[in-house]
Amino acid sequence: MDEQDRERAPVRMLLPRGDGDGVTRPAWAPQEVDLDRPSAARVYDYYLGGSHNFAVDREMARRAIADWPELPQIMRSNRAFLRRAVRWCVAQGVDQFLDIGSGIPTVGAVHEVARTDDPAVRVVYVDVDPVAVAHSVALLDGVPGTGAVQADLCDVDGVLDDPVVRDVLDLDRPVALLVVALLHFVADDREPAAALARYRERLAPGSLLVLSHASADGAPDRAGDHIALYRRTATPMSMRPYDAVLRFFDGFDLVEPGLVPLSTWRPDGAADGDARVPGYAGVGRRD
Repeated sequence: MDEQDRERAPVRMLLPRGDGDGVTRPAWAPQEVDLDRPSAARVYDYYLGGSHNFAVDREMARRAIADWPELPQIMRSNRAFLRRAVRWCVAQGVDQFLDIGSGIPTVGAVHEVARTDDPAVRVVYVDVDPVAVAHSVALLDGVPGTGAVQADLCDVDGVLDDPVVRDVLDLDRPVALLVVALLHFVADDREPAAALARYRERLAPGSLLVLSHASADGAPDRAGDHIALYRRTATPMSMRPYDAVLRFFDGFDLVEPGLVPLSTWRPDGAADGDARVPGYAGVGRRD
């Protein structure tokens, strides 16, 4: 067992999936992280079948699933959209990705998906959650053409001027900006639309915006309880209707089929999931 394997082994032994026991702080978890409070990034990892989560995250996920049994399918549909969109971007000749709100890149990570079509793809993962970033740094150790940064979506210059971003990506060339299942965790008073406009200004012509967003459209009776549950985390949820999500693409040209229900964006098979899954997805191009 090499040093990286030894670092990961305690995670599997101390945090067996499906239990409800207490948590012993593993070596990779920064001291400032509260292990008694659930993290949206780790809950998402659990939904996807990952192992990078704690008992408190699994408990929150179980409570959410009890209120909304389709949640794991929604998360898988979102991940399926990400895979399709990434491969579409590569097919357009874009070989650089900036994945903001990336969470923990374990299940279908962007660089793994993209490199099935172009081994030269370069990816930087960005997240505000220090645990997600700590995991990312460990998982990407020794993987060329990748990097991980702890930063906030709304600190646009801080993200784009970060030394890791500058080292891995060439911002004078097109970049695919991924904000997948992120913006519903960014409240209106933080002006996420203004942040996306700033990214558009700074990214090269031909860059792409890949976006998905949770919505209560089609499931208003369940949204309230789900939003209340996420208020227990450091990242409360703000579901938005179609028109509000569409405004995030201001200044970008939406590619076909436009902003559509999550599972209907260029589906490639039955595995993409149920078209009734709430939420929207789209890709826009910067001229």
